[in-house]
Amino acid sequence: MKRRWRCKPGEQPTEFDKRIMYLENHGKLVPTRELVKTPEQIEGIRRAGVVNTGVLDAVEKEIHAGMSTLEIDQICRAYCEANGATPACLDYEGFPMSVCTSINEVVCHGIPKATDILEEGDIINVDFTTILDGYYADASRMFIIGKTTPEKEQLVRVAKECLEIGAAAAKPWGYVGDIGYAVEQHAKRYHYGVVRDLCGHGVGLEFHEEPEVCHFGKKGTGMLLVPGMVFTIEPMINMGTWRVFIDADDPYGWEVISEDEQPSAQWEHTFLMTENGVEILTY
Repeated sequence: MKRRWRCKPGEQPTEFDKRIMYLENHGKLVPTRELVKTPEQIEGIRRAGVVNTGVLDAVEKEIHAGMSTLEIDQICRAYCEANGATPACLDYEGFPMSVCTSINEVVCHGIPKATDILEEGDIINVDFTTILDGYYADASRMFIIGKTTPEKEQLVRVAKECLEIGAAAAKPWGYVGDIGYAVEQHAKRYHYGVVRDLCGHGVGLEFHEEPEVCHFGKKGTGMLLVPGMVFTIEPMINMGTWRVFIDADDPYGWEVISEDEQPSAQWEHTFLMTENGVEILTY
């Protein structure tokens, strides 16, 4: 069997190495060494996170009823350019814009358009990933446009709670499945669906790295989480079913919609696993 965790040539295994190898020998899925970031890499990702947070802050200052989602894209591009960064989404596998703007029943990957005008009562997820000096950071926020219904307000709140509860469940030497279990249990209390077709992911040196961070599952399953790993938690919570479909009218094949076309909400942070739990690198 090809081992995932290997010591560097000529180096004796540290206690850290031995702990991971022991768990691998007992059948656990462990990270590769490349998934454990160096201090230099962590600082680079942290700097990218600062810019990414600034992008979403800039959107938060300007977002309002009557503006188009294309205007949101322009805000994001301008902030990135002013801070020496690049939008990771732009031209990624054919995605035509720099940010994802997902309104109401659009679960994720909504494409900004001049014809998509925000209206009073809409809820919208704005999802942005920054590349700065070769390092990636990823986050999304929900925004409520004006006054909305109590049902949508609750959905947005519970989706944020799912993110926070998932983060609290992420412990050093725990497992990715611990996160998904915690998220799913909280969403179930409200009879919400947790989207299964999309997930969080490792991030930092690439846009998408291992591990896949599912937002449902069982405790003690999935990849081992160790200090130095960087990943997103980004639960997509639907008011109805967890099932989704790709919008047939989207010529790019990106926009994901809840199957019953009920509203969906999502919050996302990039996290660094430390010896004491997770540190948030993006807001």
